[in-house]
Amino acid sequence: MLELMVKGGWIMWPLLASSVTAAILFLERLFHLHRAQIKQDDFLSGIYTIVNRGNTAEAVSICDQTPGPVAHIIRTGLLHSDERPEELKQTITKAGLGEIPRLEKNLGGLLTVAQITPLLGLLGTVIGLVRIFMQMEQNAPLAEIGDLSGGIWQALLTTAVGLCISIPSFAGYNFLLSRVERITLNMEYAAEEVYHFLVYDRAPVGEEGHETL
Repeated sequence: MLELMVKGGWIMWPLLASSVTAAILFLERLFHLHRAQIKQDDFLSGIYTIVNRGNTAEAVSICDQTPGPVAHIIRTGLLHSDERPEELKQTITKAGLGEIPRLEKNLGGLLTVAQITPLLGLLGTVIGLVRIFMQMEQNAPLAEIGDLSGGIWQALLTTAVGLCISIPSFAGYNFLLSRVERITLNMEYAAEEVYHFLVYDRAPVGEEGHETL
């Protein structure tokens, strides 16, 4: 490995740094998105049951303890349930929009790595070709393959390594983006459900319990 790094020239070090960066960004987002995704139907059902018993404070506490944007949207709806329907809808919508940047955090960095590593590899290829022509000029007309091998190694290695980093980085970016889109759809569904529940379906205070919030 170290021998290949040496043959690839100094451009291999930025490529190595890019690969480490891509791995860190991907794993961090994967873990974050995994925690952010919950079984919203079961969660909503449990929240509805607790609220209909008149214990909104307990429902809010459960939302506080549950990670992810869906729980945050439901919590926002519960805390503003005394607002007029149109105001409540705007409040829930704003809460959902505020969660999207948190979901997409660091995805731009991963995409940047996927885009620049082929260019770094191409730069290494150009530098390698320059080395080849410099050796040919210095040793002409008796240039031998051994004199040119350094530039050839650099040209081939940097391109190959750049592509080997870029391809999985771009695949990882698209995979994470699909997870973000799925969670966003869950957020939209949860927002509509909690709004409908608070405006139309919630049991009147005192019917099944007493409001405690």
